[in-house]
Amino acid sequence: MSRVEVKKTYKLYVGGAFPRSESGRSYEVTDSKGRFLANAALGSRKDARDAVVAARKAQAGWAGATAYNRGQVLYRVAEVMESRKAQFVEEVRAAEGLNPTRAAAAVDAAIDRWVWYAGWSDKFTQVLGGLNPVAGPYFNISAPEPTGVVAVLAPQSSSLLGLVSVVAPVIVSGNTAVVVTSFNRPIPAITLAEALATSDVPGGVVNLVTGNPAEMAPWLASHRDVNAIDLTGVADTDIAWAELERAAANNLKRVRRPLIVDGSAVEPDWTLSPGLNRIESYLETKTVWHPKGK
Repeated sequence: MSRVEVKKTYKLYVGGAFPRSESGRSYEVTDSKGRFLANAALGSRKDARDAVVAARKAQAGWAGATAYNRGQVLYRVAEVMESRKAQFVEEVRAAEGLNPTRAAAAVDAAIDRWVWYAGWSDKFTQVLGGLNPVAGPYFNISAPEPTGVVAVLAPQSSSLLGLVSVVAPVIVSGNTAVVVTSFNRPIPAITLAEALATSDVPGGVVNLVTGNPAEMAPWLASHRDVNAIDLTGVADTDIAWAELERAAANNLKRVRRPLIVDGSAVEPDWTLSPGLNRIESYLETKTVWHPKGK
């Protein structure tokens, strides 16, 4: 006897919970060959604003955690991802049209990258900060601090490795993130949200909103309670990234521009070794003077 397959309707991930879009909208997600996979929530600008509120609420507590603790939490996410590796492989294979071997390699790389960034949690301050030489009886110390709430336009093509590559460096230093996922390939992102929810990541540290980035990006770029924005994900969209950059100037956001090749935004090669520069993009440097005494 045949049975009707139960197709899942995926929700958003905001504030540690999985709400429906406030608009009640959803859209069909298909695989690389156009076959139906599931329905996903079609996030709205109101959902994006709600995600900013959740991120702001969580930011002080997350930034106040010890660097060692943040590293432990990120490593725990990698552990949960490893335990769900088979599911991630199948979802990446369906989303990106990869063969099983290449899909498995992409998932392995995503897990390894999460571990790599976790390892930087208690090290980047020594690399990017330091004791400055001054003429006088003072200590002059520069130390990097998280900038706050960061909006991230996730890559459209690389559904997991690219996603991890833009989210992990944001949160490892104490920032919180509002992430607009890939529109056509959102399912690995939602499974990552489930991994976050079942690990030790506090609610609101990472907020994932599925839907059309063109609908939400302008509101995140102009939002006055967003401190920085990553425009990497404008590649393969019709979004004019320069307009978003101008909107971000309203409150002097830090802006990470997309990779530009021959005048067009393109996705980076995510298989290349990551660098410290993505962590540095969302940090601010505080310099403190202190008398040495006699």
